[in-house]
Amino acid sequence: MNKRDYILSENSVDPNPFSQFEKWYKDRLASDISIPNSVSLGTASLDGKVSVRTVLLKEYDNKGFVFFTNYNSKKGKHIQANPNATFLFYWPESNRQIRIEGTVQRVTKKESDSYFITRPAENNISVWASEQSSVIPDRKYLENKFDYFRNKFENESIDRPPYWGGFRLNPIWFEFWQEGKHRLHDRIAYTLKGNIWKIERLAP
Repeated sequence: MNKRDYILSENSVDPNPFSQFEKWYKDRLASDISIPNSVSLGTASLDGKVSVRTVLLKEYDNKGFVFFTNYNSKKGKHIQANPNATFLFYWPESNRQIRIEGTVQRVTKKESDSYFITRPAENNISVWASEQSSVIPDRKYLENKFDYFRNKFENESIDRPPYWGGFRLNPIWFEFWQEGKHRLHDRIAYTLKGNIWKIERLAP
């Protein structure tokens, strides 16, 4: 049966939104989709100017959803000024969408260090070479910086630079969207009320 024939209901979802996310995310990871952990991250500056970009979800648990980036990037500066942010997972192949809203904070240095050492060496050299989101003169400038740091770290371990690490989105709201016939989509929202997740249906 096509997923469009399924009915997502208040009674069929898991009472814990993290568990419901895991059910759908496992389906996603089991598919043949390229880069299944991609997610759109929306942030805003202190004066409300919004920006959206794609990041990679690296970890998640009942505390939140973790991604890594340069703290001096545009998103890093937004988060420092305004911690409110949102995730959008859009999976057209399965006719599903998940939106998550909450606040963002840095993960611990230990967590960032632990992830950094698992990355390919070339990727970590790129972290040192790239002043993310800053204007640079040309491609050659970037390649020269990469070569410089590749030579610098040729015979030594690559430490994590202090301006790079993880952020965790701490959810206060989830929406699980399932495409329905005749555009009668199913939308189930979870809102955190104290320590309880309130489940409600939204009109499509």
